[in-house]
Amino acid sequence: MTSSLLELDRVTKRFGRVVIAEDLSFSVGAGETVGIVGPNGAGKTSLFGLISGDLSPNAGQVSFAGRNVTRLDSAARCRLGIGRTYQVPRPFTDMTVFENVLVAAQQGGSLRRKASYAVAAGALERVGIAGEANVSAGRLGLLARKRLEIARALATGPQLLLLDEVAGGLTDPEVTVLVEIVRGINAEGIAVIWIEHVVRALTSLVARMTCLYGGEFIGDGTPGEVLANPRVREVYLGSDIDASTIEAVTSEEDVTREEDVTREEDVTREEETS
Repeated sequence: MTSSLLELDRVTKRFGRVVIAEDLSFSVGAGETVGIVGPNGAGKTSLFGLISGDLSPNAGQVSFAGRNVTRLDSAARCRLGIGRTYQVPRPFTDMTVFENVLVAAQQGGSLRRKASYAVAAGALERVGIAGEANVSAGRLGLLARKRLEIARALATGPQLLLLDEVAGGLTDPEVTVLVEIVRGINAEGIAVIWIEHVVRALTSLVARMTCLYGGEFIGDGTPGEVLANPRVREVYLGSDIDASTIEAVTSEEDVTREEDVTREEDVTREEETS
């Protein structure tokens, strides 16, 4: 991580006796990809609320791009560069796909006229639904609605994109399509934090993973390290994290490390011969 884009410093949030976040500290670098897992009710979506400004912490500080945003609302944080999606897409069903994204560009991105039209069209291209721009959003299937949800977030011009279970309910081929869309977004330099129960989606994309449970983070490292963590496996029992998943992820990471070492050795030999 070269620089911190997002920082949570000892953030606490409670609803009565229910602890959502307990003294949480968490940072994400510019352009980083982070996956968050955890059982239902662990507070993952509430964490996004604390980051995006939908929720205010009882204690602690949230910083974004070097600025204290703890007291800023979600609209202000969106204009600063925090975009997010929601578990259940809720497009304006009586508007077209393009009009939905245009609203995001104008209201979230503070753009007007030609600039907002260009950004809206570009967002639809990036998620692969430009051909449905004039279709009523209420007629879209689930995958297209998920793509629209991401396009609306992109139209606000984020530096950080928060994805809340966007792979939920999709088929395996649809998940693959979605992963490639997110990979392309990250390749543009946009940092991504992805909450997901479809673990294979995360393991195929993110470089770092953490698990949220009981208002605190347990395990933080590569997907293979976190999924093999005994505590994570204990609290996440009953999910689709199993031995085969862990073995597959760990094997992929081993191959990647071996490839990195081989490349470094090749570069060294070339430098020595020259």
